[in-house]
Amino acid sequence: MSTPLDTNALKARQQAAWASGDYAVIGTTLQLVGERLAEACDLRWDEQVLDVAAGNGNATLAAARRGCRVTSTDYVPELLKRGEERARAEHLNVVFQTADAEALPFADGTYDAVLSTFGVMFAPDQAQAARELSRVCRPGGRIGLANWTPQGFVGQMFKTLGRHVPPPAGALPPSRWGDEEQLRVLFEGALGELNVSRQHFNFRYRSAAHFIEVFRTWYGPVHKAFASLEPEAAGALERDLTQLLNENNVGGSASLVVPSEYLEVVIIRG
Repeated sequence: MSTPLDTNALKARQQAAWASGDYAVIGTTLQLVGERLAEACDLRWDEQVLDVAAGNGNATLAAARRGCRVTSTDYVPELLKRGEERARAEHLNVVFQTADAEALPFADGTYDAVLSTFGVMFAPDQAQAARELSRVCRPGGRIGLANWTPQGFVGQMFKTLGRHVPPPAGALPPSRWGDEEQLRVLFEGALGELNVSRQHFNFRYRSAAHFIEVFRTWYGPVHKAFASLEPEAAGALERDLTQLLNENNVGGSASLVVPSEYLEVVIIRG
């Protein structure tokens, strides 16, 4: 008989991973995704917007630049501080609040739009996180998501990490959020309309070695994976990541440009 997944233990493990390194080094490069999502959601001046699992605030800043009244949340306070620094530098008025995506401390129907870019997809209890996004969004409001797909580069990178550092038994892959049919299941009962567009974000680095150096140093899940392995096993992981990067490189021999597919999702709350 299998042991039930301890989602609290998994959440604590994930929180420690995202707090390690400095995700902002990676996150800042993804700003374009937040801007695209803000446009896809057709955000309006003075609308109330919530950014869930905001990281260092890409969707937060995109919404604030469009005149929205934004609350930016994450369960890693250190990441919110980086978002706050960015908002202050641009003279944007944003509320930053530590909050768990699975237990949002806001009343039902508070927000006109609820956003998350590569954030809520990592919640251990995926169904509960989807319920929370739906609950705090008003009927007729929008839930805007950017989620890596299973078949895209980042989805494949996480599969590679999982072969070397297996996830806890029973843990669902975050890339389920990048599958349209799974989204229909997750948001069943709150789904008025689902609009999905396949997009690509291009990772741009000098080489596969440069990408791995940056992610190994700053990106929590990769940082933690390497830190947990003995030197020989870490070398095997590095070789597999190098192969994956080189196979997906469209930048030629002198540079690294790796397109990674993601779903841009706009849900009209039923």
